Amino acid sequence: MWGWIQDLVSATDIALPVTLLRLGIVYLLAGAIGVERERSNQPAGLRTHILIGLGATLIMQISIHLPQTYAAGDPARLAAQVVSGIGFLGGGAILRLGADIRGLTTAASIWTVAAIGLAVGAGLYGAAVTATVLILMTLTLLDRFERRYFPKLVIKNLHIATNNKKAQAYVLEGVLEDLNIRIRSTDVQRSMEKGTTRYRFMVYVPPDLDYDEMYEVVNGVPGVTKIRLEDVG
Repeated sequence: MWGWIQDLVSATDIALPVTLLRLGIVYLLAGAIGVERERSNQPAGLRTHILIGLGATLIMQISIHLPQTYAAGDPARLAAQVVSGIGFLGGGAILRLGADIRGLTTAASIWTVAAIGLAVGAGLYGAAVTATVLILMTLTLLDRFERRYFPKLVIKNLHIATNNKKAQAYVLEGVLEDLNIRIRSTDVQRSMEKGTTRYRFMVYVPPDLDYDEMYEVVNGVPGVTKIRLEDVG
């Protein structure tokens, strides 16, 4: 029994049992990565990753089968098309939310799942399993590490209305910088008739910002009459 399994795993010809084994293996490996993406509520989840893995494995099987059967063709040609063609799916997973971009990690996982599928299709089971473990470690353990030591700033629009010229832009910018709020851009609208000025700052807000403190500090600037913070959409 064990000898039959060894022969099946190490087989180089594309017989039906070999194909079924490789499709089953990539189903589990791609599925494991897909589950993690699904739990992270990403646009490409379990089914997408499984289908990509199965497709890449099947294409690799075809690439190997054609030269064996017809003694013609290059096994690397179809595989190369997978590497380039998977970019279209990866691009679809990247979303632009206002000034923010999401989905780059999922696009990368789609690309690497395709590579895992090619590896399984070529019979490189050890490389495929190792890559899957490393990818899962990157998506889970390193994600926690990044969140703890490199928290991502949230981009927002900060609207501030003033009723006089005392609340000048550099004063407000200094106050925001003291609150660890990074300013990306500044837009100023001034009404000469009413003597009012409106500022719109596109800012990067730290995830641990105390919003009550922020409102209190900014409201303490002379001339400030209204403060509004909103997501960039």
